[in-house]
Amino acid sequence: MDDVVCRCSDLSESDIALLRKIRDEMPLLADISRADVLMYCRRGATQALVVAQARPHSVSPIYTEPLIGRVVAPTDEPLVFRALAHGRYARGTHTAIAHGAPAVLEARPIRGAEGRVIGALSIETNLLEHERHRRRSRVFQRALRQLQAMALQGGLKGVEDLSPFGEHDGIIVVDAQKRIQYMSGIATNLYRKLGYMERLLKRRLSTLETADEELVSLALREGGCIEREVQEGHRTWIRKVIPLISREDKLARLRAFLPLPPPDPRLVGVMLTVHDATEARRKEQELKIKSAMIQEIHHRVKNNLQTIAAFLRLQARRTDSGEVRRILQEGINRVLSIAVVHEFLSEYESQAINIKDVSQCIIKQLVQGMLDSERRIQLNLRGTDICLPAQQATACALVINELLQNALEHGYDRRMEGTISVILQEDGQRVAIEVNDDGRGLPAGFDLAHNSSLGLRIVQTLVQEDLKGHFELRSGDGVSAIVTFPK
Repeated sequence: MDDVVCRCSDLSESDIALLRKIRDEMPLLADISRADVLMYCRRGATQALVVAQARPHSVSPIYTEPLIGRVVAPTDEPLVFRALAHGRYARGTHTAIAHGAPAVLEARPIRGAEGRVIGALSIETNLLEHERHRRRSRVFQRALRQLQAMALQGGLKGVEDLSPFGEHDGIIVVDAQKRIQYMSGIATNLYRKLGYMERLLKRRLSTLETADEELVSLALREGGCIEREVQEGHRTWIRKVIPLISREDKLARLRAFLPLPPPDPRLVGVMLTVHDATEARRKEQELKIKSAMIQEIHHRVKNNLQTIAAFLRLQARRTDSGEVRRILQEGINRVLSIAVVHEFLSEYESQAINIKDVSQCIIKQLVQGMLDSERRIQLNLRGTDICLPAQQATACALVINELLQNALEHGYDRRMEGTISVILQEDGQRVAIEVNDDGRGLPAGFDLAHNSSLGLRIVQTLVQEDLKGHFELRSGDGVSAIVTFPK
């Protein structure tokens, strides 16, 4: 909003502060009114600008595209310009630009300091919803007008903390004496789930064995909107309480001539909305249990893989053959590289794994398991964080492990020092993993298709079959192994 409102004319800092308050209240107004709400400000004498927009969650919106920044002329929105130019409420029909369907538009002026018009609020309802509103109780219609009047004054305190109002939420209007004066059909059905089969109109909230009266009293003490989730019986309810405060000034004309104090705000009622969140909370609990079970499975898989690696280490220590010991160590590293991914999956709920963290763990394992302390070979990691699904992350872990083992085994078999770098890059929807070493390079006539070791064949299979990517080796001052694949 701030980027757009600066293009409007004759707005002071206090005017902009009021417009921000009204903008924060527009989503609730759109939901309860079952209408799209647009805020306009003047831009010169012949133009107006949409500076804020709210779409309803309770019905399908009229405008599916963002309209903030849209410039209109008097011929486009005559009702809006009537409110802006003359400070008068205007209502009429127009054709919505999104679908070409007729809609009822109510334009209300927004007044800043000293009653000066600083903007207009356009409440636009499709004809079907307008007819439904027109047939509703006069109590509801009066409460809705009061809510709109409060929004125009930025008087809905705490509204920014409320969750959206949905199409399956019930509405109750309570008067200043805490008597129920209106219940929507949805609200009536929701209270029947609590066992209230009789008619509740005119009943005081104190006669109901619900949290309604306590929440209404709390909202009135705090002087603003509140939302609470409560458990009643076997059901979970989300209740929102919106105090309806009137600042109507019956002595407005006299105040222009006499030094009378401003009118005190007066409580005219409360709007209470009710949402049955029982099923949603049940599903959330099921998902939490399922997630915990999956994490436990990954934890057990990791432990089992580490146990297998421990058995292989025992076997390696029992053999006198250096070749057998080397082969077993390679197998241990492969098992542990898979265990790393399961360790991350057991610790975090997300199924996306950061390959940079996995690479760091694999490097640490190789340093501890394969590098002789007398050899001054450095393994380092560079690049950005790249998060991948578990299946791709597992394949990448094996690929990085094999490329590092291959570099250590063949690039530095007769050298005591060097540097191996793992570089991770992400370009849009493609990922590149590069392992560079400054070892002795590829032998003359090397052909990846025919001269590959077991490790390189594993890499080729994983890249082509699992990652659907491309693998190549480049020889220069050492060897660069490059893997690229779609994210």
